[in-house]
Amino acid sequence: MEFLSETLTDEELATITGYKIPSCQRQWLASNHWEFVLTGAQRPVVGRVYARLKLAGVKPTANNAVAETWTLDLARVG
Repeated sequence: MEFLSETLTDEELATITGYKIPSCQRQWLASNHWEFVLTGAQRPVVGRVYARLKLAGVKPTANNAVAETWTLDLARVG
């Protein structure tokens, strides 16, 4: 099983913004009202759950941006 990082990769961010240059990515993210933080090298970092919500047209909030926890329910297994 492939492990996905909690943040978008450089390639994913370039795909979403259409830019590979970090300054252009920051400008696109800001003008499209995306939340992001900057690394020490001034590269934007976007959370994976946040990005999924934004791309789905859902306004991310503290309630819906939390990863849903689940438990294995074997009650109906016969």
